[in-house]
Amino acid sequence: QVQLVESGGGLVQAGGSLRLSCAASGTISRINRIIMGWYRQAPGKQRELVADITSGGSTKYVDFVKDRFTISRDNAKNTVYLQMNSLKPDDTAVYYCNFYGPFQGNYWGQGTQVTVSS
Repeated sequence: QVQLVESGGGLVQAGGSLRLSCAASGTISRINRIIMGWYRQAPGKQRELVADITSGGSTKYVDFVKDRFTISRDNAKNTVYLQMNSLKPDDTAVYYCNFYGPFQGNYWGQGTQVTVSS
């Protein structure tokens, strides 16, 4: 079992910044095969990928956050971060941390609310 604890959400004005953190704990082995990422879900919309990162540091971003968001990871702490800059009202959503390992399975955090006011 893997537990994910997220932090860092909140209310910010447009153009502002927030940093999300997600710490994984539990039975974590073979860290080199694990992908961690962030998804978001706005009201009335489906959950969508924001960015993810492999243990080797390879990253993937969706177009609407490129050049604004940066995902990073500390393998020693089993923690993934999402630095969000130049936030827009359209970024308002619940952000979920995701952990996937071929031996551990797929896990979700409880979600953290990000609200961007105009």
